[in-house]
Amino acid sequence: MLAFVLLAACGTPPHKEMDQAQGAIDAARAAGADRYAVETFTAAQRSLTLATQAVDQRDYRLALNHAIESREQAQTSARLSAETQGRLRGDMERSKSEIRTLVAQATGRLSTAEKMRVARRIVSESRQSLAAADGLVQKADAAAQAQDFSAAQAALSGAKQRISQVITRLDAAIGAQKVRRRG
Repeated sequence: MLAFVLLAACGTPPHKEMDQAQGAIDAARAAGADRYAVETFTAAQRSLTLATQAVDQRDYRLALNHAIESREQAQTSARLSAETQGRLRGDMERSKSEIRTLVAQATGRLSTAEKMRVARRIVSESRQSLAAADGLVQKADAAAQAQDFSAAQAALSGAKQRISQVITRLDAAIGAQKVRRRG
């Protein structure tokens, strides 16, 4: 009986398993695996292609093995994609928190610079840089909504850099103003 089942399984193409593999690949793509788990996602596609080629060559046992392998790799890629996206989302939230802290520091420095009558050009340029950084944060939010966490992180990194530069520039201007007042 077992031999009959094995012969029957090896005598027909594994359409069910290949359909399951294609379904798992489609689900993985929907989960973003084509962007966030590229290696395993590509391996799943390659295994399904090999399964199709094996069916064409009437090697149904090999086709079955490739189809099962494809399904497993697709499921793994979907899981890896979800984990990667979660990590990137967490990194993005930490970056946004750091940016809020930097903005508060920069705003305090701006207020101090205005009270100490630092050159208007420096204050104006600092405000423009902070506005540009805010634009980058909004761009990051839009990228995150589109599930493009790499672009979101790049925009947040640019915003942090701009804000840090503002703080450095204001600190230098405030320090110079203090020296002038003493002299």
